[in-house]
Amino acid sequence: MKLRCPAFQNDGLIPEKFSYNNENINPSLLISNYPSQTKSFVLIVDDPDAPNGVWLHWLVYDIPVREVIEQNSVPGKQGINDFGNLRYDGPCPGSGTHRYYFRVFALDSPLNLSDGMSRNEIEDAMEHHILDVAEVCGLYSARENM
Repeated sequence: MKLRCPAFQNDGLIPEKFSYNNENINPSLLISNYPSQTKSFVLIVDDPDAPNGVWLHWLVYDIPVREVIEQNSVPGKQGINDFGNLRYDGPCPGSGTHRYYFRVFALDSPLNLSDGMSRNEIEDAMEHHILDVAEVCGLYSARENM
């Protein structure tokens, strides 16, 4: 499985419009070569460089099988992120350059859970259903917020 983001290259800079302090919209994502048995996707966007540990920016599940997650969209049910929101909240590092991982998990079934689930609940539910995973990493620097 492969995941690409047209807005930035893997390990490239995330454009400012996708940041928390700008338009705060999700970039589009292109999913390809996923297993034929895929019944749904889960998308997790997080920052492992946050001062207090991994920071969850977006959690989406029960995403129908598709090849494109559109910019500024809600492709499935949303879980609660570490800002306490049910939405995408973009990069906003306090200092330095942080890595933002966009990971898509192909599952052999939908999770059929309600909106507002936690990351732990989603990870527990998908544990024995993951067929494949793909990721793309973008960088965002606090200097860009100035």
